[in-house]
Amino acid sequence: MADRRAGILLPLFSLRSPRDWGVGELGDLGRWCAWQASAGHTVLQLLPIAEIGGHESSPYAALSAFALDPLYLALGEVEDFAAAGGEAALGTAARRDLETARAARTIDRERIRRVKGEALALAYAHFQAHEAASGSRRSRAFERFVEAERWWLDDYVLFRALARQHDERAWTEWPVELRTRNPVALEHARLALAPVRRFLAWVQWQLAGQWERARRDALAAGVQVFGDIPFMVSGNSADVWARPHEFRLDATIGAPPDAFSPEGQDWGLPIIRWDVMRSGDHAWWRDRCRRAAALFDGVRLDHVLGYYRVYERPCEGPPFFDPADEGAQRARGEALLEVAAEAAGSLELIGEDLGSVPDFVRQSLARLAVPGFRVLRWEHDWGVFRDPRGYPELSVATSGTHDTSSLATWWEDELTPEGRRALGLLPSFRTLRDGRERLTPPVHAALLAGLYDAGSALVVLPFMDAYGGKERINVPSTVSAANWSYRVPWNVDELRGERGAVLAAQLHELACASGRFR
Repeated sequence: MADRRAGILLPLFSLRSPRDWGVGELGDLGRWCAWQASAGHTVLQLLPIAEIGGHESSPYAALSAFALDPLYLALGEVEDFAAAGGEAALGTAARRDLETARAARTIDRERIRRVKGEALALAYAHFQAHEAASGSRRSRAFERFVEAERWWLDDYVLFRALARQHDERAWTEWPVELRTRNPVALEHARLALAPVRRFLAWVQWQLAGQWERARRDALAAGVQVFGDIPFMVSGNSADVWARPHEFRLDATIGAPPDAFSPEGQDWGLPIIRWDVMRSGDHAWWRDRCRRAAALFDGVRLDHVLGYYRVYERPCEGPPFFDPADEGAQRARGEALLEVAAEAAGSLELIGEDLGSVPDFVRQSLARLAVPGFRVLRWEHDWGVFRDPRGYPELSVATSGTHDTSSLATWWEDELTPEGRRALGLLPSFRTLRDGRERLTPPVHAALLAGLYDAGSALVVLPFMDAYGGKERINVPSTVSAANWSYRVPWNVDELRGERGAVLAAQLHELACASGRFR
């Protein structure tokens, strides 16, 4: 991580284009990376892009650790959809849904999934009739994909086909022979649901093709795409259903009480039985890292503390840390991160070490050469800010995360006058010593310049902080239509215009002045 670099944090769902269906899509990722490269920022940090449930909005509660979310598929670039008639072939209700989704200010995921589902059904019917029936080149390419990805695809498509058969109810509500994976029942299901399984595999093939094109475009522009590995998947996931002996559903994980959440947090996610996985050489964990290495240039390991210890919340009884002993925590965390490094090869690993993280964990990450985060607003002791120039090289400096308010909101509405003056005492922020309350262009520029001057090898800027907006991605421990619905103010075509050029020039100057782009 020795090279100084700058990057942008932007969820894939936040992209916007004149062509999208109400949500960011893979077809626009390459165009975004071309603009980002013109801004001198060579890392794009995404949030998780794995498939989530139809009524879910958080990308951290996946139905699968391996499958990409069809929500992100650009239907305009699906060859079979165009051949089937495109948008004009959709039913009246679907076209109305599409118009509504495109006009919405937030992301209406259920509506988008509904209309994209109809479009995919039309496209697949065309593929079956005109490609599969003739054994065409594309049909053979699909078969090769199914064979190459069988190691994760088989469980996923069977799980999703069964969920459809049971009205999308959780697998814990399926008939007992399917819940317990009776071999005879599973074989019967495979045969009976073969057409649905094949359709689901075809959708993943379409996603794989669009992802490969997006990655090629990003690399051609000089941008590395970083992913995000959630610490856990949903209890209602293909992974937990397929490996029930490696997970526990009699408790959930969360976080203990702290200054931000006095009662602690319950994330509603199951417990990983790392001891059982160890007896199988951590096969599932290795597979997750292997999959990540195939998709990304680097990954942020969400809640890296969880690999060392988890805060268990049993259905009955008080919560507790497991393991309880620091020595056991250190041993487990380092073993799992070493497995990750081995399985992921050249994939860059970044540890999300935020919150109440013991010192020994950060020391352990440093020994393993896994950088953690330095979030400007939290880097202080008793009101005395730490100068970003002193941040360790092996770290990622940032103004905020997907769970925080924006830089503008923090400066104007959350930071006290004393806090603003305290920050201005640092050499990196000396132009802020007058404690001005508004995020004027000079104040904004000074905050970013100080952050980019950090000793950290990598700076990652949430995109709303690049232009001084007050939008935010998520408010933790809340359920709201606004959560996970942030979209950039300009579409990828507009970014090529004057406003995008001005912003790109400002970011380019920041990256160059701080030695993060040459």
